[in-house]
Amino acid sequence: MALSSVLLYKGYTLWQGFLLTASLLTCWHLSTTAKVTIESVPSPVIEGENVLLSAKNLPNNLVAFAWFKTVKTMRRGIALYTLTTNVSAAGPQYSGRETLFSNGSLWLTNVTPKDKGFYTLRTIHKSGKIVSTTRMYLHVYSFLFTCGRPHPFAPPTIELVPPNVTEGENVLLLVHNLPMNLQALFWYKGLAVLKEFEIAQHIRAIDSSVQGPAHSGREALFRNGSLMFYNVLWKDNGFYTLRTLTTDLKTQVAHVQLQVDTTLSTCCRDLTSAQVTIESMPRYVAEGGSVLLLVHNLPEDLRGFSWYKSLNSTDDFKIAEYSRDISFTVWGLAHSQRDTVYTNGSLLLQDVTNKDAGWYMLETFNRDWEIEKAYVQLHVNKPVTQPFVRLSDTTVTVRSSVVLTCFSADPGISTRWILNNKSLQLTERMKLSPTKCQLTIDPVRREDAGEYQCEVSNPVSSKTSLPVRLTVRKK
Repeated sequence: MALSSVLLYKGYTLWQGFLLTASLLTCWHLSTTAKVTIESVPSPVIEGENVLLSAKNLPNNLVAFAWFKTVKTMRRGIALYTLTTNVSAAGPQYSGRETLFSNGSLWLTNVTPKDKGFYTLRTIHKSGKIVSTTRMYLHVYSFLFTCGRPHPFAPPTIELVPPNVTEGENVLLLVHNLPMNLQALFWYKGLAVLKEFEIAQHIRAIDSSVQGPAHSGREALFRNGSLMFYNVLWKDNGFYTLRTLTTDLKTQVAHVQLQVDTTLSTCCRDLTSAQVTIESMPRYVAEGGSVLLLVHNLPEDLRGFSWYKSLNSTDDFKIAEYSRDISFTVWGLAHSQRDTVYTNGSLLLQDVTNKDAGWYMLETFNRDWEIEKAYVQLHVNKPVTQPFVRLSDTTVTVRSSVVLTCFSADPGISTRWILNNKSLQLTERMKLSPTKCQLTIDPVRREDAGEYQCEVSNPVSSKTSLPVRLTVRKK
């Protein structure tokens, strides 16, 4: 039966005719041939981009080909293209964003996550036989995959550099994830966001900083939001608060605790020798894991203690209260059913979630009802997702340049580059972006050819991208 007669059969559309032919000629169906291949350009594709599913090595003497968005049934077709008349016919899965070319390729515009999945290309010989069936999987990544820009939902965080500082040293309160539309930022001494405790503020529009009432003369505010302390003193101990204000008048607050090591200071030795401290074990915990907030140096005359999921001792955030006199625990409103309180003051959190991240406070009181407070910050990380690498050009000539970009959807990651399964040894011809997610090679040499990968990691996990090959040719 000739394909043309079926396509023109009365009462059938062009697409219905092809489906009938396909069902009648399954005995001639040759499963995926080694010759026909499909390449995604670009590969992979990010949500909102356009992608070409490029067909290679089509058989000769074809009369038509068809694309399907399926692997289970050939009734969910996208479109059919007849080479004899250069006419295409839409199928049930046609969305209005697809274009077929005479070379067998499929052009898809403004891709969405719904577009990911298997695509099938079938070719039909002029004798009516289905010559080949070739499939590929299209990966569509979310727009959250970025390089060099803060994760759009990541709140500002503060890192102490170095993490431990002694009297007389300098320390940087390094800020991460400032909003892209930042209007102004403010630093405060303590937890209260009040003018009298303001150390300094920075106005982004005029790139100007102004000192506040709490400025001691030893602080310097940088335009990236970070605050430098010079010649720290024991009285600098305590919390510091960063407040950001965006152009749409949204505000966010982040806290950091500065603990100055005064063990070598004679004036403070007695003051700090018995100070209650809390250690997070582990320091970073993955979602679904467990963490112990281990308490050290409880008072010998301890009468009781209370845990709070907050920096303030309010009932709404109380997890539990323990009385040593009667060995009894009263659970608070912030108890999650996943908490365990021990008599040594420690708190165990199990099956942690991202909502458990943040500051915790322990209040202890002794026989004289004297209250002492200690704080700890819990860091909860999601396991990272697999990144991917994109090349500015997969084939380059010697003495040209190439840019490799590592796209990741995760905030707070470290990036490492790999060439031919070995850690990339940087040369003077290679430059990394500040976040190391972009690698530029200029000029390119023959030895730069090979398979490149990037590895992203956070404190609890790491993932490596699939390899991409860079080919280097002579001029």
